[in-house]
Amino acid sequence: MSETSTLISCTGKITRAELAQIPTPPSTATHVPIPHVAVVEALVDALSHRQISVVDEEYAVSTDGMEMFGVLDLATGFDGCRFAIGIRNANNKRFRLACTVGLRVFVCMNLAFRGDFSPVLAKHSKHLSLEDTLSVGVDRMQRNFEPMKQQVETWRAQQLPSAVAKLTIYRAFIEGDLDVPRHLARRVHGLYFNPQYEEFRPRTIWSLSNAFTSAFKELDPIPRFRATAKLGTFLGTILAE
Repeated sequence: MSETSTLISCTGKITRAELAQIPTPPSTATHVPIPHVAVVEALVDALSHRQISVVDEEYAVSTDGMEMFGVLDLATGFDGCRFAIGIRNANNKRFRLACTVGLRVFVCMNLAFRGDFSPVLAKHSKHLSLEDTLSVGVDRMQRNFEPMKQQVETWRAQQLPSAVAKLTIYRAFIEGDLDVPRHLARRVHGLYFNPQYEEFRPRTIWSLSNAFTSAFKELDPIPRFRATAKLGTFLGTILAE
């Protein structure tokens, strides 16, 4: 891989064609790295077998090319949202191959994941069948479409006292419950209490969620994907108390 290609791949979002240029390290007796592009193509194939089409996709890799995060927007959606799949792969043993289901929110083009990369979770071993693993994972993610829609409808209807919203922001950034940069706290506060879009003027959990995900767009792609993936679980835990 050329030095120029490495620079292109590591300075922001990349295409699937650029992803294919990322080299894959050699296998060992216990660890079998998987080409990032092979993961993506196997996922797209599993989706196509279920008549689910991909309408947009974006990827990012770590500086050394060993870690990859991606988002594939699906044609399936509802009322201002489109379902999306988040995918990650690491060839340095830092984490397992994993996927999760999410939403692309049209009005501000931000992203919200449901949970932290759990429908697929597989080790890079010689016994791993990429196609079988992703096929099962897509089935699990597809079963989450309706629950995600119901969650959004519930969050849109659920009013949130200002004190609870402020406490949630405090716990996320000051107490470090969400493990995101503290400087974004003021940005989230501003987006929630002075929203840029009419849709998020109601003081609801949905508006708070979008304040977080809109602020996360200021992060580089990989930190953004990581923070977004943790948000759904964090909000669910805080608001269930």
